Amino acid sequence: MDHVVWNDRPQLVEPTLIAAFSGWNDAGDAATVAVRYLSRRFESREFASIDPESFFDFSIQRPVLRLGPDGRRELEWPGNGFSHLNLDDGRDVIILTGTEPRLRWRTFTEAVLEVIESMGVVRVVTLGALLSEVHHLDPVPVIGSAAGSDMLSEMDLQPSRYQGPTGIVGVLQMALARAGVPAASLWASVPNYVASSPSPKAALALVSRLTDLLDLSLAATDLQIAAVEYERQVEALVAEDPELAEFAAELRALGSPVPDSDHPAGSPELVDTDPGELIAELERYLEQNGDD
Repeated sequence: MDHVVWNDRPQLVEPTLIAAFSGWNDAGDAATVAVRYLSRRFESREFASIDPESFFDFSIQRPVLRLGPDGRRELEWPGNGFSHLNLDDGRDVIILTGTEPRLRWRTFTEAVLEVIESMGVVRVVTLGALLSEVHHLDPVPVIGSAAGSDMLSEMDLQPSRYQGPTGIVGVLQMALARAGVPAASLWASVPNYVASSPSPKAALALVSRLTDLLDLSLAATDLQIAAVEYERQVEALVAEDPELAEFAAELRALGSPVPDSDHPAGSPELVDTDPGELIAELERYLEQNGDD
């Protein structure tokens, strides 16, 4: 059975593939928010998908009915899609995003490798996010690792020393290593005391680190605005809970993890953004979204 459904086969030049999956690998939705931001920013176009039939239990990860623009109901299945985009300097990038599959991970990674080989992908960067004891006002630590000497030197990363349970990102990284595809992985830390809240701040840290790796200048103003609002909302949440406030204060006193060769930090920085513009955008954001 051919698990890859091709809508198009665009002619790309030495593309980089960036992948993120919702689920176990994606605390605070940071990884998927990051890749979806890039997809919107550079107007990506989907060209292929992986047929979900073999990889999901639909009684657990159920399809969703949505109303389309014309008012008709549409069925949205859990799955994973490939889209391509052009960076400002013309370089080609493929985005793989969707939901961590529940079944047949080895077959799933073979389908991903089929697309990588067919499209001539020269490197892969996977994104993830994990819960950690970090403070919501501190810079977001981003752990980076790579397999293969070329990626280690090119991206100034370290080989991973992690041992323990893994998700589809870890399985895919191992499959890429066996196939000889240069691959790196970036993971952002999300405060464990707000585990259920989406974290645009962690997403911004991933985008910032990713743009460093790609040597790309990107303002990411809307993510910056969302990160400021995230901090404000978490501050309000913490203030309402004395025990949570005490825990957060203890974390703040300890400070952020010190970056080293194993834990390169990715701090959300403002890039080519006028402060007055950022403040105005933030005011508009608060007006549109209320003050709850």
